[in-house]
Amino acid sequence: MTVPEILAWLERKGTKRNRDGMARYAIVAPKAYGVSVGDLRALGRRLGRDQPLAEALWKTGWYEARMLATFVADPARTTPALMDRWAREFDNWAICDTACFHLFDRTPHAFRKITQWSRSREEFVKRAAFALLASVALHDKTAPDAPFLAALPLVERAAADERNFVKKGVSWALRGVGRRSKSLHGPSVAVARRLAASDEPAARWVGKDALRELTSAAVVRRLGDRETRSRQRRTRPA
Repeated sequence: MTVPEILAWLERKGTKRNRDGMARYAIVAPKAYGVSVGDLRALGRRLGRDQPLAEALWKTGWYEARMLATFVADPARTTPALMDRWAREFDNWAICDTACFHLFDRTPHAFRKITQWSRSREEFVKRAAFALLASVALHDKTAPDAPFLAALPLVERAAADERNFVKKGVSWALRGVGRRSKSLHGPSVAVARRLAASDEPAARWVGKDALRELTSAAVVRRLGDRETRSRQRRTRPA
């Protein structure tokens, strides 16, 4: 499908009900058809990985075309410059999180961008740093603990940011790192406890929000079970 054909398809699929639903979830997009995420994912699977198409779709400025671009872009061909360019154009939390969760976390540039974007003054670029950290923590099963431990000071530093979408992204990242492994759980809980005792309202909210999940019986039990399985694999005879 060409870009005009895709835009025509999106226009046919769009509904006012979906556009109203976006507004209820604080998804503000200047150009939106109102297409469900399920339909976008289905179309993305049909199109497959296509980097030139992804970049052309992004340039249209349409919300759904940009969502689709994150599904069809090739992580191996997604450069740091492209990541920066797209991040600067994030205008709502949904496109920010989708790009991080479905594309950016699969690139070799993820940790570099986490560090860089965490210092940004732009709301959705800064959120992207922590949405990306949460996404990598969930999806990259082979990464060592070291880069996640190195990211915890970034989390602690950004927690005082009172902007709603930033502080929610920071909490997501802290919870994601803390859930990743037993060895990361303790340091993450320590950060959460310091934040929960902070005089800064935003930091206090982040700390308490993270602690509720990280100290829950379900998370503690799951991490213990995971550690037991890992130990059994290491001691199993060859």
